[in-house]
Amino acid sequence: MSSSDERSGPGKQRSGNDAGQRLLAAARATFAELGYESATVRTIAARAGVDPAMVNHRFGGKEHLFTAAMAIPVDPAEVLPGLLGGDPQQLAERLLRLFLEVWDGAGGGRFAALVRSASSNESAARMLREFVQDVVFRRVTEHLGVDHPELRTALCATQVVGLGMARYIVRLEPLASADHDTVVRTVAPNLQHYLTGDLG
Repeated sequence: MSSSDERSGPGKQRSGNDAGQRLLAAARATFAELGYESATVRTIAARAGVDPAMVNHRFGGKEHLFTAAMAIPVDPAEVLPGLLGGDPQQLAERLLRLFLEVWDGAGGGRFAALVRSASSNESAARMLREFVQDVVFRRVTEHLGVDHPELRTALCATQVVGLGMARYIVRLEPLASADHDTVVRTVAPNLQHYLTGDLG
């Protein structure tokens, strides 16, 4: 069946949508069970009962599938290149502004539920950890070419996840209602140190 055939007619469209939903469900289960690195496109596709080629056809690869499965409101693969193109010493500011804009605009959803669940559910904690570390900050530290990339990645993850928990889940005031400029001005120096500073 050709790609055009898959997209033609209401019955075909419904079948394609069903396959996409099966892929998303299989991806969530597989990422939770195996972790981001160990989960393969072939394993996810087999669990969903579809051809592995459909992952690339529908989602553009494992990273995009992970983003879609977790209902993350912004795709790191699309926004990180632009963020990484500026002054490395202002990268933390750009990252934090994006983080705040995405979270404030999302107003909850599956990713917020994932953050809430991470403190008590190992599968949720693993998916959150691997999203922040593997999908976001590992790419950042590789681009920067800094020393101790694994440590920096972990430190950055603690800063961003901690901020998200305090601002959006615990709603710790006055941080929860602080404007973006205030949050960036006070938090970015720590994050920038984790990214490019001397770790001793």
